[in-house]
Amino acid sequence: MSTKSFQFTAVIEREDDWFVATCPEVDVVSQGKTIEDARSNLLEAVELFFEAASPSEIKRRLKKETYVMPLMPVIPSLKNKPTARV
Repeated sequence: MSTKSFQFTAVIEREDDWFVATCPEVDVVSQGKTIEDARSNLLEAVELFFEAASPSEIKRRLKKETYVMPLMPVIPSLKNKPTARV
């Protein structure tokens, strides 16, 4: 069996007591109690996806380009915002 290495992205977010890890290039998600557990579990899930998925499923889900870059929105202060009355 031949192998090929790729570099994908892991986006890890805290959700309550867990960390949820997403690989946007193939839409695979996993979780863990620590950041490293989430990353490790995501790596395993991505590898299993490539082992189990059909070539057509891989082609359908594998994104050709994914960009990760900073986003700096201007967010108004919530401190002095009037509350709506119903």
